[in-house]
Amino acid sequence: MKEVKILIPTDFSVQAEYAYLMVKKMQEKMNAQIHFLHVLSVPDTVTMGADGSIQTCGEIDVRYVEQQKNIAERKLANLNTLYGSDIQTHLVLGKVTDAIVQFASANEFDLVVMGTKGAWGLKEKISGTETQMVARRSTVPVLRLMCDRSDLDIQHVLLVHQFDQPTHENLRLLHRLILDFAVQIHFLQIVSGNVEEKREEVEMNMKAFAELNNISSYQSHIVSDIDVENGVVHFNQMLDMDMICIGTHGKGGFFHHSATEKLINHLFKPIISFHLQSVK
Repeated sequence: MKEVKILIPTDFSVQAEYAYLMVKKMQEKMNAQIHFLHVLSVPDTVTMGADGSIQTCGEIDVRYVEQQKNIAERKLANLNTLYGSDIQTHLVLGKVTDAIVQFASANEFDLVVMGTKGAWGLKEKISGTETQMVARRSTVPVLRLMCDRSDLDIQHVLLVHQFDQPTHENLRLLHRLILDFAVQIHFLQIVSGNVEEKREEVEMNMKAFAELNNISSYQSHIVSDIDVENGVVHFNQMLDMDMICIGTHGKGGFFHHSATEKLINHLFKPIISFHLQSVK
C-alpha cells in the first residue's frame, strides 16, 4: 500500500503537537510518512541559498535572521529526538500561508494537518483566519483541529457537500480513510424549507455522486436549517460524527470562509477541507 504523505506545519507550540498526536493516531492504521515544516516568516527580500546561507537585498539584519534560523533548526532537530528518526523536517523562508501552500503542492503531499492557533516565524501569529486561508488556497486536503484528539476512534466520517450537480471528484484521501479505517461514510446536505419535498431529488443526486466516485456504502442525511454551519452542528448533536469532511470549490465554494473554523470551535472535531475539482 502506497504511503500517505502528511505535512504538519509546526510553530513548536502545543497546537502543533496536537496535530502530530492526531497523525500518530492515524498512523496506527494508515501507512503514513510524516513531515514537519517550519516557516521562518521574513520579507520577500530575504532568501536562503542552497547551502543554507541567508541573503538579502533589503534593510533586514541578516545576523538576526540567521540567529532565528539556527534556533528553528535546533528545534526541528529536537523533534527527531522526541518523535524518532522516521519523521522528516523542513525549514523554509517566506510568508506563512504562501510557503505552506506551495510546499505542500510542490512536494505532492496527500494531507496537511494543522492546529488552529500558535506563534509563527519571527513575530507573526497564526490564527483561525491564517489556517482558513491555507485551507481555502490549498489544493491538498487540510485537516484542522484545536485540541488533542489522539484518543479518537475514527469510525464515522461525515461528508458535507452540495450534491445537486454530481461529478467525479478527486477523493483519494477519503478512499484511503474508507480502506484503512473501514469507516462508515455519511453524506449530509443542508437544505432550506421542507425536507420531504426535496428528499427524492437529493437522495438521487447522492446516489449518482456515490456511483461516480466509487463509494459503495454510505448513509444519506438531509437536514433543514438556516445555514450550513447550524445544520452541521444540529446534525452532530443527533448523530455524533468522529470526523467531518467539507467539500469546497475554488474561493470557498458553497461554504462560507469562516464557517469551518466556527465548526471546529463548536464541535471540537477534526475537520478536513477538500478542494474539490472534477476529474475527467
